[in-house]
Amino acid sequence: MNLGAIDIGSNAVRLLVAQAVPYESEVDFTKLSLVRIPLRLGLDVFQEGRIGEAKAEALLKCIESFKLIMEVYGVERYRACATSAMRDAENGPAIVRNIAQKTGIEINIITGKEEAAIIYDTHMKEAGLDEVTRLYVDVGGGSTELTLYAQGKRILQDSYNVGTIRMMHGAVNPAVWDEMKAAVKRSVKGLKSLEVIGSGGNINKLFSISKSKQNEGLSKGDLDAFYKELMGLSVSERMHKYNLRQERAEVIVPALQIYTSVLKWAGVDCIGVPRIGLADGLIRELYYQGN
Repeated sequence: MNLGAIDIGSNAVRLLVAQAVPYESEVDFTKLSLVRIPLRLGLDVFQEGRIGEAKAEALLKCIESFKLIMEVYGVERYRACATSAMRDAENGPAIVRNIAQKTGIEINIITGKEEAAIIYDTHMKEAGLDEVTRLYVDVGGGSTELTLYAQGKRILQDSYNVGTIRMMHGAVNPAVWDEMKAAVKRSVKGLKSLEVIGSGGNINKLFSISKSKQNEGLSKGDLDAFYKELMGLSVSERMHKYNLRQERAEVIVPALQIYTSVLKWAGVDCIGVPRIGLADGLIRELYYQGN
């Protein structure tokens, strides 16, 4: 079964096409295609409160192209979700309606809590980690989603308007930052053997750069060293040294600020990087809901 997931974020728009193949008691999900367009809807929204005509037109073209790709791959079911930028955009619902009329692709504007649940609940269930104490941290362009599981229960699941694009443009409310800090400290109090798991394009890129092994993760020392180095480089120097796209070179430093802050608040010295994201969660949700 071929499945499709469209993730319309504040920094990029993604299409993931994956094949789900049952094997005994498990399911193998194989990536067939991943297309990522750095549309940066958040640049408009976090400064103007709405998505401008140029980006609205570019988003429409993205969805039209994604529809064609899904048709070529014979996608049987798909789901399209929009997150922080579209949530905040005054004209978000109108843009979604226009895309549906012109392409037939229905886009759901989901809440931060829904976003976190899609990413993490399926991952926890699939990995059989009900008894593990884990804090998941997903850093995007417009928001950071935090989900904490302990003793088989979900203790915290919330979204905070703290994201890389917002930070670049000074659009993060200090009160929201303090609220996120307080939530982490309050939720982890008294917990033992806490693991922190990171997701998002920036932590994945840092993990690749570090050349760490998958089961090692990244230490807080690693992240602090990256932060110190990258802060001392211009965007063009970051691009050249680490072969980064410009938009990644711009947002990687604020992402580091968020991840290192959460580790500090949680009192944990390492972050795991299993490379999961909203699109992966959508694929798995589509499969399990239909079977």
